[in-house]
Amino acid sequence: MAIVTNKSQRWRVYAAHLFLVCLCALVIFPFLLTISISLRPGNFATGRLIPREISFEHWRFALGLPSVGPDGALVSPDLPVLRWLWNSIRVALVSACIGLLLSTTAAYAFARMRFAGKKAALTGLMLMQMFPSVLALVAIHSIFTRIGNAFPLFGMDSLWSLVLAYSGGIALHVWTIKGFYETIPAEIEEAATVDGATPWQAFWRVLLPMALPILMVVFLLAFIGAIIEYPVASILLHSQKNLTLAVGANSFLYPQKYMWGDFAAAAILSGLPITVVFMLAQKGLIAGLTSGGTKG
Repeated sequence: MAIVTNKSQRWRVYAAHLFLVCLCALVIFPFLLTISISLRPGNFATGRLIPREISFEHWRFALGLPSVGPDGALVSPDLPVLRWLWNSIRVALVSACIGLLLSTTAAYAFARMRFAGKKAALTGLMLMQMFPSVLALVAIHSIFTRIGNAFPLFGMDSLWSLVLAYSGGIALHVWTIKGFYETIPAEIEEAATVDGATPWQAFWRVLLPMALPILMVVFLLAFIGAIIEYPVASILLHSQKNLTLAVGANSFLYPQKYMWGDFAAAAILSGLPITVVFMLAQKGLIAGLTSGGTKG
Protein backbone atom coordinates (compact mmCIF):
# COMPACT_ATOMS: atom_id res chain seq x y z
CA MET A 1 0.00 0.00 0.00
CA ALA A 2 1.40 3.38 -1.03
CA ILE A 3 2.15 5.83 1.79
CA VAL A 4 0.67 9.28 1.21
CA THR A 5 2.68 12.21 2.64
CA ASN A 6 1.66 15.85 2.66
CA LYS A 7 3.65 18.63 1.02
CA SER A 8 5.35 19.88 4.20
CA GLN A 9 6.49 16.36 5.04
CA ARG A 10 8.09 15.99 1.60
CA TRP A 11 9.99 19.27 2.03
CA ARG A 12 11.31 18.12 5.39
CA VAL A 13 12.56 14.93 3.75
CA TYR A 14 14.24 16.92 0.96
CA ALA A 15 15.84 19.26 3.50
CA ALA A 16 17.13 16.30 5.54
CA HIS A 17 18.63 14.70 2.43
CA LEU A 18 20.22 18.01 1.38
CA PHE A 19 21.74 18.41 4.84
CA LEU A 20 23.14 14.86 4.74
CA VAL A 21 24.60 15.38 1.27
CA CYS A 22 26.30 18.61 2.39
CA LEU A 23 27.60 16.90 5.55
CA CYS A 24 29.03 13.99 3.53
CA ALA A 25 30.66 16.43 1.09
CA LEU A 26 32.20 18.34 4.00
CA VAL A 27 33.61 15.13 5.50
CA ILE A 28 34.89 13.67 2.22
CA PHE A 29 36.39 16.93 0.88
CA PRO A 30 39.72 16.73 2.85
CA PHE A 31 40.23 13.14 1.66
CA LEU A 32 39.53 14.08 -1.97
CA LEU A 33 41.87 17.07 -1.65
CA THR A 34 44.65 14.82 -0.31
CA ILE A 35 44.20 12.45 -3.26
CA SER A 36 44.27 15.41 -5.62
CA ILE A 37 47.53 16.75 -4.14
CA SER A 38 49.13 13.30 -4.42
CA LEU A 39 48.27 13.19 -8.14
CA ARG A 40 49.48 16.68 -9.08
CA PRO A 41 52.92 17.22 -10.60
CA GLY A 42 55.18 19.10 -8.19
CA ASN A 43 54.93 19.47 -4.43
CA PHE A 44 52.18 22.07 -4.07
CA ALA A 45 49.42 22.21 -1.47
CA THR A 46 47.25 24.65 -3.43
CA GLY A 47 45.54 24.10 -6.76
CA ARG A 48 42.44 22.70 -8.40
CA LEU A 49 40.57 19.82 -6.82
CA ILE A 50 40.62 18.04 -10.18
CA PRO A 51 44.22 18.28 -11.47
CA ARG A 52 44.77 19.48 -15.03
CA GLU A 53 47.53 16.88 -15.37
CA ILE A 54 47.84 13.52 -13.61
CA SER A 55 51.27 12.52 -12.32
CA PHE A 56 52.24 9.43 -10.34
CA GLU A 57 55.65 10.77 -9.27
CA HIS A 58 54.58 11.07 -5.63
CA TRP A 59 53.15 7.56 -5.58
CA ARG A 60 56.36 6.20 -7.12
CA PHE A 61 58.25 7.95 -4.32
CA ALA A 62 55.92 6.57 -1.63
CA LEU A 63 56.11 3.04 -3.05
CA GLY A 64 59.90 3.14 -3.27
CA LEU A 65 60.04 3.01 -7.07
CA PRO A 66 62.85 4.89 -8.88
CA SER A 67 61.94 7.90 -10.96
CA VAL A 68 63.68 9.82 -13.75
CA GLY A 69 65.69 12.77 -12.41
CA PRO A 70 66.39 16.13 -14.13
CA ASP A 71 69.50 14.68 -15.82
CA GLY A 72 67.61 11.66 -17.17
CA ALA A 73 69.10 9.18 -14.68
CA LEU A 74 66.98 6.98 -12.44
CA VAL A 75 66.80 8.27 -8.86
CA SER A 76 65.76 6.06 -5.96
CA PRO A 77 63.64 7.58 -3.16
CA ASP A 78 65.70 8.66 -0.16
CA LEU A 79 62.93 7.96 2.37
CA PRO A 80 61.81 4.33 3.11
CA VAL A 81 58.06 4.98 3.25
CA LEU A 82 57.04 1.33 2.84
CA ARG A 83 59.42 0.27 5.62
CA TRP A 84 57.90 2.88 7.91
CA LEU A 85 54.43 1.64 7.00
CA TRP A 86 55.46 -1.96 7.76
CA ASN A 87 56.94 -0.86 11.10
CA SER A 88 53.65 0.87 11.95
CA ILE A 89 51.60 -2.22 11.06
CA ARG A 90 53.83 -4.55 13.10
CA VAL A 91 53.82 -2.31 16.17
CA ALA A 92 50.06 -1.72 15.94
CA LEU A 93 49.18 -5.40 15.51
CA VAL A 94 51.40 -6.68 18.34
CA SER A 95 50.55 -3.90 20.79
CA ALA A 96 46.81 -4.20 20.04
CA CYS A 97 46.89 -7.97 20.64
CA ILE A 98 48.87 -7.61 23.89
CA GLY A 99 46.70 -4.72 25.06
CA LEU A 100 43.54 -6.70 24.28
CA LEU A 101 44.83 -9.73 26.21
CA LEU A 102 45.74 -7.65 29.26
CA SER A 103 42.59 -5.52 29.27
CA THR A 104 40.30 -8.54 28.73
CA THR A 105 41.63 -10.44 31.73
CA ALA A 106 41.92 -7.33 33.90
CA ALA A 107 38.36 -6.29 33.09
CA TYR A 108 37.12 -9.77 34.04
CA ALA A 109 38.77 -9.49 37.43
CA PHE A 110 37.25 -6.06 38.06
CA ALA A 111 33.79 -7.13 36.85
CA ARG A 112 33.46 -10.54 38.52
CA MET A 113 35.91 -10.88 41.40
CA ARG A 114 36.10 -9.33 44.86
CA PHE A 115 39.49 -8.30 46.21
CA ALA A 116 41.03 -5.63 48.39
CA GLY A 117 41.80 -2.35 46.66
CA LYS A 118 39.42 -2.98 43.76
CA LYS A 119 37.67 0.38 44.02
CA ALA A 120 40.95 2.27 44.43
CA ALA A 121 42.44 0.49 41.41
CA LEU A 122 39.43 1.36 39.25
CA THR A 123 39.62 4.97 40.35
CA GLY A 124 43.32 5.01 39.58
CA LEU A 125 42.69 3.68 36.07
CA MET A 126 40.05 6.35 35.50
CA LEU A 127 42.44 9.09 36.62
CA MET A 128 45.23 7.72 34.41
CA GLN A 129 43.14 7.97 31.26
CA MET A 130 42.32 11.62 31.96
CA PHE A 131 45.92 12.78 31.43
CA PRO A 132 47.41 12.88 27.92
CA SER A 133 50.49 10.77 27.26
CA VAL A 134 52.42 13.95 26.38
CA LEU A 135 52.67 14.74 30.09
CA ALA A 136 54.59 11.51 30.66
CA LEU A 137 57.11 11.88 27.82
CA VAL A 138 60.01 12.77 30.11
CA ALA A 139 59.22 9.84 32.40
CA ILE A 140 58.83 7.46 29.43
CA HIS A 141 62.21 8.54 28.04
CA SER A 142 63.89 8.02 31.41
CA ILE A 143 62.21 4.64 32.02
CA PHE A 144 63.12 3.18 28.64
CA THR A 145 66.66 4.48 28.88
CA ARG A 146 67.06 2.54 32.13
CA ILE A 147 65.30 -0.53 30.71
CA GLY A 148 67.60 -0.42 27.68
CA ASN A 149 70.66 -0.56 29.93
CA ALA A 150 69.43 -3.92 31.31
CA PHE A 151 67.50 -5.23 28.28
CA PRO A 152 68.69 -3.62 25.02
CA LEU A 153 65.78 -5.20 23.10
CA PHE A 154 63.33 -2.95 24.97
CA GLY A 155 65.59 0.11 25.09
CA MET A 156 65.64 3.31 23.07
CA ASP A 157 65.33 3.12 19.28
CA SER A 158 63.71 -0.31 19.34
CA LEU A 159 60.26 -1.18 18.01
CA TRP A 160 59.78 -3.48 21.02
CA SER A 161 60.08 -0.51 23.34
CA LEU A 162 57.21 1.12 21.45
CA VAL A 163 55.15 -2.08 21.73
CA LEU A 164 55.81 -2.15 25.47
CA ALA A 165 54.83 1.50 25.86
CA TYR A 166 51.61 1.11 23.88
CA SER A 167 50.67 -2.11 25.69
CA GLY A 168 50.61 -0.21 28.97
CA GLY A 169 47.91 2.20 27.84
CA ILE A 170 44.94 -0.06 28.58
CA ALA A 171 43.05 1.95 31.22
CA LEU A 172 40.27 3.01 28.84
CA HIS A 173 40.03 -0.49 27.35
CA VAL A 174 39.68 -2.06 30.82
CA TRP A 175 36.80 0.27 31.65
CA THR A 176 35.12 -0.37 28.29
CA ILE A 177 35.29 -4.16 28.51
CA LYS A 178 34.39 -4.17 32.21
CA GLY A 179 31.19 -2.27 31.42
CA PHE A 180 30.27 -4.85 28.78
CA TYR A 181 30.99 -7.78 31.10
CA GLU A 182 28.63 -6.30 33.68
CA THR A 183 25.76 -6.34 31.17
CA ILE A 184 26.10 -10.14 30.86
CA PRO A 185 24.21 -11.98 33.65
CA ALA A 186 26.57 -13.77 36.03
CA GLU A 187 24.05 -16.63 36.21
CA ILE A 188 25.24 -17.84 32.80
CA GLU A 189 28.75 -18.45 34.15
CA GLU A 190 27.32 -19.94 37.36
CA ALA A 191 25.32 -22.41 35.25
CA ALA A 192 28.51 -23.41 33.41
CA THR A 193 30.26 -23.86 36.76
CA VAL A 194 27.43 -26.08 38.01
CA ASP A 195 27.89 -28.19 34.87
CA GLY A 196 31.52 -28.79 35.87
CA ALA A 197 33.37 -25.95 34.18
CA THR A 198 36.30 -24.36 36.01
CA PRO A 199 36.35 -20.53 36.41
CA TRP A 200 38.85 -20.31 33.55
CA GLN A 201 36.67 -22.49 31.30
CA ALA A 202 33.62 -20.39 32.15
CA PHE A 203 35.56 -17.28 31.23
CA TRP A 204 37.14 -18.71 28.06
CA ARG A 205 34.25 -20.77 26.68
CA VAL A 206 31.19 -18.84 27.90
CA LEU A 207 31.91 -15.20 28.69
CA LEU A 208 34.56 -14.42 26.08
CA PRO A 209 32.53 -15.54 23.01
CA MET A 210 29.62 -13.39 24.21
CA ALA A 211 31.94 -10.40 24.54
CA LEU A 212 33.45 -10.82 21.07
CA PRO A 213 31.82 -7.65 19.59
CA ILE A 214 33.25 -5.33 22.25
CA LEU A 215 36.64 -7.07 21.99
CA MET A 216 36.71 -6.28 18.28
CA VAL A 217 35.87 -2.65 19.03
CA VAL A 218 38.69 -2.42 21.57
CA PHE A 219 41.15 -4.12 19.20
CA LEU A 220 40.29 -1.69 16.41
CA LEU A 221 40.61 1.34 18.70
CA ALA A 222 43.98 0.09 19.99
CA PHE A 223 45.18 -0.61 16.43
CA ILE A 224 44.17 2.84 15.16
CA GLY A 225 45.65 4.51 18.24
CA ALA A 226 49.02 2.83 17.65
CA ILE A 227 49.05 3.59 13.91
CA ILE A 228 48.49 7.33 14.33
CA GLU A 229 50.36 7.87 17.62
CA TYR A 230 53.22 10.37 17.31
CA PRO A 231 54.56 11.86 20.62
CA VAL A 232 55.75 8.63 22.29
CA ALA A 233 57.10 7.16 19.04
CA SER A 234 59.02 10.37 18.29
CA ILE A 235 61.03 10.17 21.54
CA LEU A 236 61.62 6.39 21.53
CA LEU A 237 62.65 5.95 17.88
CA HIS A 238 65.58 7.77 16.26
CA SER A 239 67.19 5.87 13.39
CA GLN A 240 65.49 6.22 10.01
CA LYS A 241 65.03 2.46 9.49
CA ASN A 242 63.10 2.06 12.76
CA LEU A 243 60.67 4.97 12.41
CA THR A 244 56.94 4.47 12.13
CA LEU A 245 55.07 6.22 9.34
CA ALA A 246 53.57 8.80 11.72
CA VAL A 247 57.07 9.87 12.80
CA GLY A 248 58.71 9.41 9.41
CA ALA A 249 56.09 11.59 7.70
CA ASN A 250 57.63 14.53 9.55
CA SER A 251 60.59 14.20 7.16
CA PHE A 252 58.41 15.43 4.30
CA LEU A 253 57.79 18.83 5.87
CA TYR A 254 60.64 21.05 7.01
CA PRO A 255 61.25 24.79 6.61
CA GLN A 256 63.62 24.46 3.65
CA LYS A 257 61.29 22.24 1.63
CA TYR A 258 57.66 21.20 1.89
CA MET A 259 57.05 17.96 -0.02
CA TRP A 260 53.27 18.18 0.01
CA GLY A 261 52.71 15.74 -2.85
CA ASP A 262 54.90 13.02 -1.31
CA PHE A 263 53.35 13.70 2.08
CA ALA A 264 49.84 13.29 0.65
CA ALA A 265 50.70 9.95 -0.98
CA ALA A 266 52.25 8.68 2.29
CA ALA A 267 49.20 9.90 4.24
CA ILE A 268 46.85 7.88 2.04
CA LEU A 269 49.10 4.83 2.41
CA SER A 270 48.94 5.18 6.20
CA GLY A 271 45.16 4.88 6.05
CA LEU A 272 45.19 1.58 4.16
CA PRO A 273 45.94 -0.70 7.17
CA ILE A 274 43.18 0.96 9.20
CA THR A 275 40.75 0.55 6.31
CA VAL A 276 41.61 -3.14 5.88
CA VAL A 277 41.26 -3.90 9.62
CA PHE A 278 38.00 -1.94 9.77
CA MET A 279 36.53 -3.87 6.83
CA LEU A 280 37.55 -7.20 8.39
CA ALA A 281 36.03 -6.26 11.76
CA GLN A 282 33.09 -4.24 10.43
CA LYS A 283 30.34 -6.71 11.31
CA GLY A 284 31.53 -7.25 14.87
CA LEU A 285 32.35 -3.56 15.28
CA ILE A 286 28.80 -2.42 14.48
CA ALA A 287 27.36 -5.12 16.74
CA GLY A 288 29.61 -3.98 19.57
CA LEU A 289 28.82 -0.29 19.17
CA THR A 290 25.05 -0.87 19.03
CA SER A 291 24.79 -3.60 21.66
CA GLY A 292 24.26 -1.09 24.47
CA GLY A 293 21.23 0.37 22.74
CA THR A 294 19.39 -2.96 22.50
CA LYS A 295 19.53 -3.86 26.15
CA GLY A 296 16.13 -3.89 27.80
